[in-house]
Amino acid sequence: MTTALIPGSFDPVTNGHVNIIERGTKMFDKVIVGVLHNSKKNPLFSLDEKQELLKSATAHLENVEITTFDGLLIDFAAEKGVSVLLKGLRSVTDFEYEGPMAVMNRRMNSSIETVFLHTDPDYASISSTLIKEVAKYDALPEGFVHAQVKAALKRKFGYES
Repeated sequence: MTTALIPGSFDPVTNGHVNIIERGTKMFDKVIVGVLHNSKKNPLFSLDEKQELLKSATAHLENVEITTFDGLLIDFAAEKGVSVLLKGLRSVTDFEYEGPMAVMNRRMNSSIETVFLHTDPDYASISSTLIKEVAKYDALPEGFVHAQVKAALKRKFGYES
């Protein structure tokens, strides 16, 4: 059984994230989505909120586990018995950031591979940062986030959902 881990901050989860998760479930027996607690960031959503929003957005998928972690990704992956780190790439900039991390992770644990999936073109321009910026003005177009994520964003920014 091959288990893949998709790590991220998911603040908030976008349809681009969900697309990578869906595609991962077709490639691997089990997909763990690990929500990272990043002490360097000031997130809009709490870890619990992000976990619940991810559960809602992936409820249609059977072989997905949503969990949280703190610390080194490679340590969490080993703890979970993961053999693959699955990452989505939107652009060359993403690869320039993710590539060196994949090399470091491989050096730290040679039994864990990193697999990159290019983001579906429909979602290539979507980022959590952009979603939050547009949602702040209650101007989020349809199709970028799951309905429950959109409602949560509206609540966070004081708009009726």
